[in-house]
Amino acid sequence: MAKKKLSDSVVKELAEEVKEWGSMKQTGVSLKQMMNFGGSSKNLLISAQFVHKELPIRIARRVIELENLPYGLSTQNAVLQVRDWYLDSFRDLRSYPEIKDKNDELKFTQMVKMIKVRHNNVVPMMALGVKQLKKERPQFDYKDLKEVHQFLDRFYLSRIGIRMLIGQHVALHDPNPLPNCVGYIHTKMSPLEVARDASEDARSMCLREYGSAPAVNIYGDPNLTFPYVPSHLHMMVFELVKNSARAVQERFMDSHDEAPPIRIIVAGGLEDVTIKISDEGGGIPRSGLPKIFTYLYSTAENPLDEDFTSTGAATACTMAGYGYGIPISRLYARYFGGDLQILSMEGYGTDAFLHLLRLGDSQEPLP
Repeated sequence: MAKKKLSDSVVKELAEEVKEWGSMKQTGVSLKQMMNFGGSSKNLLISAQFVHKELPIRIARRVIELENLPYGLSTQNAVLQVRDWYLDSFRDLRSYPEIKDKNDELKFTQMVKMIKVRHNNVVPMMALGVKQLKKERPQFDYKDLKEVHQFLDRFYLSRIGIRMLIGQHVALHDPNPLPNCVGYIHTKMSPLEVARDASEDARSMCLREYGSAPAVNIYGDPNLTFPYVPSHLHMMVFELVKNSARAVQERFMDSHDEAPPIRIIVAGGLEDVTIKISDEGGGIPRSGLPKIFTYLYSTAENPLDEDFTSTGAATACTMAGYGYGIPISRLYARYFGGDLQILSMEGYGTDAFLHLLRLGDSQEPLP
């Protein structure tokens, strides 16, 4: 049976409540503020109360947006599935009573943990929805779908924020935190170390796929540290090195010459820490550059299939192949006030510049 619009398929009361909460003002937090939530049960209570009030606002806004997408995207089964996940989470949060003591807080933490798991496959499911739409309208070019791209940018940026709020709150309960860690945030993160780990992971993936992988040479001050979320940086560097490794491998696969190394340079300025990833993988044509930040373009094989909606399981190569690695990496960079830029020399190679705000006091951008 086809799913219907929210107003038809659930009690009117819930639709009204979603509308009411969706019109409330969101409250952005900075990296510094998130770090201040750590350390005591009193702070955990404040953190839980904030998450309890803030999440329904952010989630309600996404439900409203998912209901009103252009080109009939809202009616695609995969998108309806995502909307229902958001709706279930809104309902769970709104039906949870006020958090008054440690016991309430611990139960609430278990509930938001479940919400985070429920939303694990939102990115591939939305990708499938867009794929279903493209199948229906094969004449669509990526330029025609500007509204869809803008929506997906807002949607995924909001998702990063929601997952950061939940993940940070849950991680604050870790009984044995790593030194210098407050939840997800490492107060003295070494970008060089994270870049090394991420590029090793990307090389392993390349080795599995091609049987060989270019070397990665990393340059920079090993003593440079700043507060950041290591898992975010790992994801961004992994994505960029993986793309570079693939380009280099494919360019030099049938050559007698040794594949040139990928170079990573980490530099710390007063405002930014910048990571430059350079390859000699042949570059991207100028006409292709605008496309790499869109959600409908990938040079890899697309791993999504229609079975995904029934199995709900993401494939092992979560980002590869549906063209989301680069645009989502840029959103992760922008989430804490940074950015990602890509410059290309067609016939030679590509340079990616990952700018990370060093100060930690940039407010979340709230779509």
